[in-house]
Amino acid sequence: MSKSIALDKSKGFAIRIVKLYKYLCEEKHEFVLSKQLLRSGTSVGANLSEALYGVSRKDFLSKVYISLKECAETRYWLELLFEAGYLLDTEYNSIDEDCVELIRLLTSITKTTKQTLLTPNSQLLTPNS
Repeated sequence: MSKSIALDKSKGFAIRIVKLYKYLCEEKHEFVLSKQLLRSGTSVGANLSEALYGVSRKDFLSKVYISLKECAETRYWLELLFEAGYLLDTEYNSIDEDCVELIRLLTSITKTTKQTLLTPNSQLLTPNS
């Protein structure tokens, strides 16, 4: 999968997170956990966007790895909200599937990029090559 697919998926995920945040605040009156979810869930795509303009492959890898960590944190907050009774099974399962898909995609990108860094003259490659 390409970087643009990851960027599109992370943006769609962020939109779902924003809507979930709004729902949690307005309907469930939950403000603390939902704010953490909003920050980490929208950070995935923001860091991935920044990665595309990295000055080197190492910089790119670092930003993608941050996106991956933010996605893992988002999954934690989703699990916590579900187990605390703020999300129904169907609500949780749907957004968790998207989160897991993003984690797999970002993991794949980090592995591929690490392999690229191990090749000779890899420092000459640009992030968008």
